[in-house]
Amino acid sequence: MQDIARRAGVTKAAVSFALNGRPGVSEPTRRRILAIADELGWQPSSAARALSDGRAGSFGLVIDRPAHILGLEPFFMQLISGIQTELTRDSTPLLFTMAEDQQAEIALYRRWWGQRLVDGVFLVDLQVDDARVPVLEELGMPAVVIGAPVGTGSLPAVWSDDAGAVSTAVAHLAGLGHRRMGRVAGPAHLRHTRIRTEAFDRAVAAHGAVGRTVETDYSGERGAAATRELLRSGERPTAILYDNDVMAVSGLTAIQAHGLRVPADVSVIAWDDSALCELVDPPLTALRRDIVTHGAHAARRLRQAAGGAAVADLQDPAPALTLRGSTGPAPAREGAGTF
Repeated sequence: MQDIARRAGVTKAAVSFALNGRPGVSEPTRRRILAIADELGWQPSSAARALSDGRAGSFGLVIDRPAHILGLEPFFMQLISGIQTELTRDSTPLLFTMAEDQQAEIALYRRWWGQRLVDGVFLVDLQVDDARVPVLEELGMPAVVIGAPVGTGSLPAVWSDDAGAVSTAVAHLAGLGHRRMGRVAGPAHLRHTRIRTEAFDRAVAAHGAVGRTVETDYSGERGAAATRELLRSGERPTAILYDNDVMAVSGLTAIQAHGLRVPADVSVIAWDDSALCELVDPPLTALRRDIVTHGAHAARRLRQAAGGAAVADLQDPAPALTLRGSTGPAPAREGAGTF
């Protein structure tokens, strides 16, 4: 500011008025000051701005998942892309990192908020008994949950109907004659896993079928192992629903290695369609949703919350089934049985 004032022949107060868009200087003087500031490469100081108005000018995202799993899962890449698409509209940066567990994540939120490093955070992978929600409420830290508005307290949520999507997938398989269905799920402590599991059990029973869920960590290795476990059952399933695309692709390989054909012997459905689902043979039937738009909606809501607005939950369209070559009629003479 002192350099600009010297070059412009004005006081530091006049420079402050001009740079902050406040009255106190004439329009020709303001334009001269801004031109000199641009010439000198001046940028506003985020630290000074935080001291003056309490805002950091950035948002945070912490993900509590192993790096080797996160790097393979297209969902988070698309979600972050959507968040960034919205935030870049006003050049708001995203502070992104990973935490080893929920307590480490909470400690990070306390430090970020105490040092005013972010104006709010995105909360992902809500757990059944989630300790983060009451902490964020206690801090008064703006946050938006990306997930169903269950156990979210006063925090707004951006979500889509997981239970409805499960019902759609099961109804499709039942319509093809399948009566023994398996499901390869994510970790049981996650809220959306519980929602999907309960919906799967209800939908399977409603169609007079039987089902079994095997929980994993979302990795391809565990997805393949869970598939082999289902196939070794006394009455193996004739259809399997996977909770992500990575496990579905690994499961497809495991089914074929078991000497079975897809979809003649076992039909396969993946959750969250991606390029992976189209690159395998046969290409996978998948539940598709607009994850990029989902992330953009969450970013818009968080910006509003950080600005002091009252923000309500937002429900995006439920995932729709994209039919490809991995689902077909159930094998002949199939009964419900147990497995």
